[in-house]
Amino acid sequence: MVRALCATLPGAEMSDPWGGGHDAWKVGGKLFAVIGTMDSGVSVKCADAETAALLIEVNRAEPAPYFHRSWVHLPWDRVEDDELRERIVTSYRLIREKLPKKVQAALG
Repeated sequence: MVRALCATLPGAEMSDPWGGGHDAWKVGGKLFAVIGTMDSGVSVKCADAETAALLIEVNRAEPAPYFHRSWVHLPWDRVEDDELRERIVTSYRLIREKLPKKVQAALG
């Protein structure tokens, strides 16, 4: 479901920048979702570190290893599809909004 959703987002591209089987989804060259080699869930960006901390506190997410505090890891067994979809689209939107206007316009 995650890979299919990410593939539908304008300008989204998948790569394996670290090797070893990571699915790193990017828009404009910037990460917005990562599925690690263990395939235990997906890491996404939140609006801020406080939102991430709240998701961790209520046990919906875990700290995303190697990422800033505004990122969380969403284990497959802790989130429903609707929430997962919303968090991925939000992460995509947050990253896309920070891209230069020319890059955003070229994405469609």
